[in-house]
Amino acid sequence: MAQQISITPIGVFHSSQKEPYEAGRQTDEFHSEGVIELSAGENFEQALIGLEGCSHIWVIFHFHHNNHWNPMVLPPRGRTTKIGVFATRSPYRPNGIGMSCVKIKRIEKLKIYVEAADILDGTPVLDIKPYVAYADSFPGVEPAWLADASKYTVSFTGEALEQLEWLDNAGVEQLRGFILHQLEFEPTNSKKKRVKAFEDHFVIAYRTWRAAFTVQEHTVEVYKIFSGYSESDLAASEDTYHDKSIHKEFKKLFPSARP
Repeated sequence: MAQQISITPIGVFHSSQKEPYEAGRQTDEFHSEGVIELSAGENFEQALIGLEGCSHIWVIFHFHHNNHWNPMVLPPRGRTTKIGVFATRSPYRPNGIGMSCVKIKRIEKLKIYVEAADILDGTPVLDIKPYVAYADSFPGVEPAWLADASKYTVSFTGEALEQLEWLDNAGVEQLRGFILHQLEFEPTNSKKKRVKAFEDHFVIAYRTWRAAFTVQEHTVEVYKIFSGYSESDLAASEDTYHDKSIHKEFKKLFPSARP
């Protein structure tokens, strides 16, 4: 019988990314700032000495949303058939342990502010290690299943950019990055992402927002952002995501933004 191991988190990760579909497949520039808040009373103040001299760190964490694992998984890009979980970065692992390399923005006491994180809000942090280029970087070395991944160029029309800028200022900061990250590989694959096909366009869903786009060869053009709420939805008193006021204002400013 395998030996049981007990691990106590050293802190928690805070982020505006709350749902699994919001997080990136890996760390990238599309995702916003997050904060590692270390536990008090554990002498972690001393453990942080010298970390200000590190540009990037590895964050070891627990996939706290998952209560099971899958021996075979479908990679987010490059394959249409399942592969063994140990050959992927899937979160559905036997021990639910994840790792992400993130960039340090600043350190304030027991809080480490980082950017480009693919870690969800409330994630237990198990350990932190410095990124060391000579030991951690092997340029050009990739799993074989990534060889078939073809990257798309994602662009936005003037209308879509105006809508995204307004939403950024209204606090919907993750939408732009979500769209870029989701559509740069296999943009129309409904088995891997929340995409629906229509006669002459596609729509991808993010929380209560939608983005309409077209695909020509290896170019994706996002031409419109619109609300996922119907008029009857907005008239109802229930406000699960606490965002109906933003949707109402958005519809007034962009009346042409309809499904």
